[in-house]
Amino acid sequence: MITASSRRRGPGLAWFAAPAILLVSVFFLVPFLANAVFAFVQWTGYSDTIRWTGLTNFSLLGQLGILGHAIRVTIVYAVITMTVQNGVGLALATALQQTNRVNTVFRSIFFVPVLMSPLAAGYIWSAVLSPDGPANDFLSAVLPGSVHYAYLGHSVSALITVACVDAWKWSGLATLVYIAGLNRIPAQLVDAARIDGAGTWRRFWSVKFPLLAPAVTFNVVITLVGAFSALDVVFATTSGGPGDATTLLNVALYTQYGQSYFGQASALGLVVTGLVVLTAVPLIGWLRRREVPM
Repeated sequence: MITASSRRRGPGLAWFAAPAILLVSVFFLVPFLANAVFAFVQWTGYSDTIRWTGLTNFSLLGQLGILGHAIRVTIVYAVITMTVQNGVGLALATALQQTNRVNTVFRSIFFVPVLMSPLAAGYIWSAVLSPDGPANDFLSAVLPGSVHYAYLGHSVSALITVACVDAWKWSGLATLVYIAGLNRIPAQLVDAARIDGAGTWRRFWSVKFPLLAPAVTFNVVITLVGAFSALDVVFATTSGGPGDATTLLNVALYTQYGQSYFGQASALGLVVTGLVVLTAVPLIGWLRRREVPM
């Protein structure tokens, strides 16, 4: 119930939110609005004039084949990253659900990549996966013949490999979220299923997984949004290559900005925002409807 004293404290408490509101406005809202405007103007480093051109930037990016290709690559990259990250995270969470000393150590180990810089992770995996790197040395030791495959040198394998590196980088976070979700499930439900004769797989699929829906919603959405905004790992491993096989929207944006085509870079940034909103909002609604209340 709202009392007179709480109403009097309201304006004073609002000042505590002022720093957060200011930071969000300066570092997010204002740049976003500016980018939305610049996406519709001709602005390059080769001219001292900025003029309104409407949808010309988007049309030009489409004619050059940059926009459509970058969107397709980004969607494929995001789907692979989301699938691998959530699959690995759920498997690790199931194995490490119980809290004990051994599981605590392994939880910490699997969380280390989350604390690592994305650029550092990309450079490390670029060295590991090089034709003369440790990955091929290991395969040469266990397989007949010498392996010198360039994982980042072929268009298909490069996209899959970089997506898996990104998934590896953040799978520790997904694991912790799934562990929290599993521990939130009432033990009585699992015990009742066991008494009824349900095996391990049946207990997981029919009891645990439906009740894990809130964690699935969080991890799937966060993974997709992060993959749509990916840049660091791709830049450190392939720089968008070979050719344009791993040229995501943000990589194309970085390239356009580096070439002083600021209006086209802003247009690509607006496309990234639109892709995130158009994907995340319906996905959240669909996943939330599938959640089972406890």
